Amino acid sequence: MSKNPIEGTKFGSAAKEYAEHRKGFPDSTFNELQKLDVGKPDQTLLDLGCGTGTLARGFAQRGCKVTGADIDHRMLEEASKLATKEGVEVTWLEASAENTGLPDSAFDAITAGQCWHWFDQVPTITECARLLKPDGKLALCWFDWLPLPGTVPFVTEELIESHNPDWALGGVRTRGDYYDLFKSTFTQYSMKIVGGFDFVDDTTYSRISWRKRIQASAGIVALSPEKALAFDQELDQILVKEFGTGDLKTPHSVVSFVLAKN
Repeated sequence: MSKNPIEGTKFGSAAKEYAEHRKGFPDSTFNELQKLDVGKPDQTLLDLGCGTGTLARGFAQRGCKVTGADIDHRMLEEASKLATKEGVEVTWLEASAENTGLPDSAFDAITAGQCWHWFDQVPTITECARLLKPDGKLALCWFDWLPLPGTVPFVTEELIESHNPDWALGGVRTRGDYYDLFKSTFTQYSMKIVGGFDFVDDTTYSRISWRKRIQASAGIVALSPEKALAFDQELDQILVKEFGTGDLKTPHSVVSFVLAKN
């Protein structure tokens, strides 16, 4: 199971907010992944830690045969609703990344979006190696707000830290920082990087959607409902004061590493 109990409990409690307000990976992510043999039409693809299915549904829209796996049934329920609304077919599976119960060599590609750091990495990489076909690819992807000075993410992070001093996930991350999240595991378990990319996306949120998106983030779901409400009220005041009442520009970094078995 997950190394951190937040993944299976707190995040699931915010599944509806995830589905309604959290932006998914931009279209250019899928285009870049296809260049690296991940997400091509007719591929069998497994999306681990799929949440509300932002990657899984995107791949299904592009003609892949997709299974989305997550340990929280609430996330899967919201994912299924969105897939039905979009008219795409995905097989949803309640299972951990470490032990899916799926057959050997079943997938052309496996993806993990915004979640690899929550997994127990040794059993997860072993499971991925078992599930991938001999020429299969594993893509680790992140889509994080970029807290550059003077931006919406910057002032939001400052406020999160003031309300939750234990939160330690803030700051600008480099490509090397993401690599550090998995490098030792993959070196030991015979996986090698065969491609990747990183770019900045000018993501736009409405003020209410940004607030709801932050309510579903790790720094806030860890708070009591009363403290989370106090945070939200203060955030709204700051957003109006600093950025007005219109839509908000929130720069995000998109980072991916694609790996294959040696």
